[in-house]
Amino acid sequence: MFTLPELPYSYSSLEPHIDTETMQIHHDKHHATYVKNLNDALEGHTDLLNMDIEVLLSDLNKIPDEIRTKVKNNGGGHFNHSLYWEVMGPNCGGVPSGKLMEQIEKDFGDFPTFQEKFSAAAIGHFGSGWAWLVKANGKLEILDTVNQDTPLSDGKTPILLLDVWEHSYYLKYRNLRADYVKAWWNITNWKKVAELYEKVGDIT
Repeated sequence: MFTLPELPYSYSSLEPHIDTETMQIHHDKHHATYVKNLNDALEGHTDLLNMDIEVLLSDLNKIPDEIRTKVKNNGGGHFNHSLYWEVMGPNCGGVPSGKLMEQIEKDFGDFPTFQEKFSAAAIGHFGSGWAWLVKANGKLEILDTVNQDTPLSDGKTPILLLDVWEHSYYLKYRNLRADYVKAWWNITNWKKVAELYEKVGDIT
C-alpha cells in the first residue's frame, strides 16, 4: 500500500517563492489523489502494492495491461511529487558544490549554462509535465516529460525535477511560468540533489 509522504517542511516554508495555499492544495489534494488512485488501481495485486514505487515504474511491462495506464499515470504522479518536495526547501538556492558541481561543469560547461538550459526545458515544455536532470548514458542530461511520465520508465535516474503543471504555480504566477521557474531556483535544495547524485554513484 502506498502512502502520502509528509512534507519535509511547513506549507508556508517556501514563501514567497511558492505560496502557502498552492502547497496545501498541491500536496493534500493533487498528490493525495494520485496515491489513492494508485492504490485503487492495484487493489488485489498484493505483489505490486508491496513494491517500491521506483521498482514499479522501472518496468511497466510487468503490470497487467488493463491497469497499466492507470498505474503509469498515478504511480508517476506519486513518485514525481514525492521527489519534487524533497528537492526544494527553505533557506536553499545558491549553487551546488563538490562532485555534483564538477559533473555539471563537465557536461554543461558551467553552472549558468546548465541553469539556462534547465529553465528553457521547463519554460518551453508544452502543456503539463516536468523538467528533469537525470543520470543517463554516462552523463547528466536535461529532459522534459509529459503528464506524469517519469524517466525511471526509460532506465534513467532522476536527481532534480521541476513541476510545470499549472496547478503548481497558477495561483501565484497565473500564466507567467517563466517567473515561477526563475523563483524556483531560490528554493532548490542542492544538498538533497547532491545526495541523490552520490546515491547513484560517480559517472565515468
